Amino acid sequence: MALERILLAVGPGDADRADELAAAVVDVAKPAGATVDLAHVFTQTEYDEVLERLDFDVGVDDVHPDEVAARHATIRDLVAVLDENDVAYEIHGAVGQHGSSIVDLATDGNADRVVVGGRTRSPAGKAVFGSTAQEVLLSAPCPVTFVRGGEA
Repeated sequence: MALERILLAVGPGDADRADELAAAVVDVAKPAGATVDLAHVFTQTEYDEVLERLDFDVGVDDVHPDEVAARHATIRDLVAVLDENDVAYEIHGAVGQHGSSIVDLATDGNADRVVVGGRTRSPAGKAVFGSTAQEVLLSAPCPVTFVRGGEA
């Protein structure tokens, strides 16, 4: 199976693991000549907070989630690494529940692989708080690479 599109999905907890996510996606995308779909998924509350923090004038501007994602620091950090390694990419933003939005982006974008980050949790922690990565691993339409972060 050829790798043409790789979805790298990031969210609010991925800023401190951006280097690991970038390395994982470059290791796969560069030799394959694949395009990376950089996607930042926001809940509605996160999206509203980012719009305010980045000084978007929502009363005047017609703001698209792709534009908000492109201005987010984590995406900019990942773009710098992809540019440095001559890896093609497109930037996407989505507003919704993290897990289901990532699965939808992978499906709609015909992703051949999804890369997500996460942290190690106890089984009880997963049961109580849920796991975006677990939902993506179980529901994605393609293979998923999980990049483990440290303990929270």
